Amino acid sequence: MMNITVIGAGAWGTALAIGLSANHRVTLWARDAAQIGAMRATRRNQRYLPDISLPDNLDLSTDFSAVLGKAKLAIIAVPVAALREALKQVALSGRRLDVVWLCKGFEAGTSLLPHQVAAEVLPEEFRCGVLSGPSFAQEVARGLPTALTLASTNEEFARTTAQALHHAHLRIYASNDVIGVEIGGAVKNVMAIAAGICDGLGFGCNARAALLTRGMAEIARLGLKLGGRPETLGGLSGAGDLILTCTGDLSRNRQVGLLLAQQHELPEILHRLGHVAEGVYTAREVHRLAQRMGIAMPICEAVYRILYEHIPVAEAVAELLNRAPNLEFG
Repeated sequence: MMNITVIGAGAWGTALAIGLSANHRVTLWARDAAQIGAMRATRRNQRYLPDISLPDNLDLSTDFSAVLGKAKLAIIAVPVAALREALKQVALSGRRLDVVWLCKGFEAGTSLLPHQVAAEVLPEEFRCGVLSGPSFAQEVARGLPTALTLASTNEEFARTTAQALHHAHLRIYASNDVIGVEIGGAVKNVMAIAAGICDGLGFGCNARAALLTRGMAEIARLGLKLGGRPETLGGLSGAGDLILTCTGDLSRNRQVGLLLAQQHELPEILHRLGHVAEGVYTAREVHRLAQRMGIAMPICEAVYRILYEHIPVAEAVAELLNRAPNLEFG
């Protein structure tokens, strides 16, 4: 049994804290005292998982120093935009504990992946890694079977931590391909927006299958260029997460695409969701990387142009469909 602190009481942080509390001593931390107070009173996270009861043994806290003081493992469950600050607070705590992050995407402005942010912030002696894969928070919180990948450049840390967190309903596999895991987790959110647009326009199952397949090719181009491995991109955190996020009704990024297809404006969409949809921000960073590295990513480019150049959905789709045919693997 391990002492674990989950930093961030959003949907995914709460769900994972619930899932791990069956076998570990888990504390869920949030900055918002009112939120923690309400969760203590109701034993529910009314904003993110209102239908799921919190286990009696799951502790709740707003005291950052206290929860880190007793933890062996800190799981950072905040969006990419808040990762750097969370890691800084961990580094400043003076504790030398293990760290795993859950976020998927690139840091805005720098286009850094989460492990690159961690390398800039955490001292070298910290053991750290990323936990990613096809996982809707609501299903994890309900105890439905889920499989994830825990990747770290420290292979021993990846193996031992994966074994410690693994249980019958939460299967965790170890990997040393951090880049591949993070690229798959990041770019699939952009593809999910495209899949939502495709479904919202009523293009059918054939078109969605084609979109996922060509989307996987774009993920692989970027992932391999940055140093990821093909088997990782075809695994749980790549193809697996892509399939889930592009087809599942619980996908926030797919919801963004569905609403874009109905001609809703982006600010209205984000307000309606009430949750972070990382693909909206990832599309901008992927566009920058693809332009800088000369990588053809036409689906990601179309999503970027819809979101940030405000071209009509119909026009972006027409441009994609009218692209000249080419070799499938060229």
